[in-house]
Amino acid sequence: MDGLRTGEVAEQAGVNIQTLRYYERRGLLAEPSRTNGGHRLYPADTVALLNVIKAAQRLGFTLDEVAELLDAGRHRHPSADLRQRAIDKIAEIDLKITDLTAIRATLTEVVDARCNSLTNCTCTDCPIPYLTIGTTRPSGERE
Repeated sequence: MDGLRTGEVAEQAGVNIQTLRYYERRGLLAEPSRTNGGHRLYPADTVALLNVIKAAQRLGFTLDEVAELLDAGRHRHPSADLRQRAIDKIAEIDLKITDLTAIRATLTEVVDARCNSLTNCTCTDCPIPYLTIGTTRPSGERE
């Protein structure tokens, strides 16, 4: 029987054995054939497929999205357009960049203001907006 054993695939693809089994359960990898002794034998192209999966993940695609793209490629579904998914992923990344930029700016203000506590900050004009949460009384309540 030709094929690669689990350890060989994992080593060549740079993943662990549990990842291979998880990808099988998720349907990303076809169930491999088995030797007479019950050992999994993966086709040689499994390493290349794992490299594609990992590359797609590095590009920000979730495993669900990768599964859909692989399924579309296997069955030639015209609805799962990689180009459109990439455009959508760019928009998603742009939103994350905007959020991260705002977070970075606030953290820079925290450092510059020398904030020293989340709950009892002694800096003046603390830039962390949630420090005032819980310190104001509900409307109509008197001190």
